[in-house]
Amino acid sequence: MSTDANTGGSAASDATVASARAPASPQINATAAALLRFLHDGPMTGWDLVSRAEQTIGPFWSLTKSQVYRELAFMAEHGLVRPGETGRRDAKPYTITDAGRTAFAEWASRGPGEGTIRLPLLLFVTLGRHLQPGLLSSVLAEQRAQQAALLKQYLGLRHVLGELDDVDPHLAATLEYGITVARATVRWIDRLPPEVGA
Repeated sequence: MSTDANTGGSAASDATVASARAPASPQINATAAALLRFLHDGPMTGWDLVSRAEQTIGPFWSLTKSQVYRELAFMAEHGLVRPGETGRRDAKPYTITDAGRTAFAEWASRGPGEGTIRLPLLLFVTLGRHLQPGLLSSVLAEQRAQQAALLKQYLGLRHVLGELDDVDPHLAATLEYGITVARATVRWIDRLPPEVGA
């Protein structure tokens, strides 16, 4: 009996040590998580990922080409993605690994966290009475034109998605958020009292 107990205790101890020595998945940031999500759909080159990001998350999550390649290098180093053979124009496809899927799942389980609001337009309006006369009015007109152009672009995308048979509902929901925000910003600027920006 004592032998069995000791053996069981030794096995449990070995398992604990092995668990302690097992490398934990590196914590990834939101940009890396987005790239891993895209790679769930299949191997992609860095250029493919940049293009996909611009088409899907670009309007609300700025992402540069250098950021994409930096994150890919980090994830390859930590075994989250596996680079393939270099092809035409030095294009190298990347494939998500099991460790990458685990890292993405762990990131998702933590949730998006608290949103940090940084809206330069609102800061500019808040400081409006300290600005040169006419400057805020000019800025507001420029911002309204930008938001109106975004709204037109988003409505065009909605029309395109409406003609597709298989639309990702999450992508559609994100687009609706963009439409709502752009439309609300235009209306807010239109309803500002005349003394704002005078």
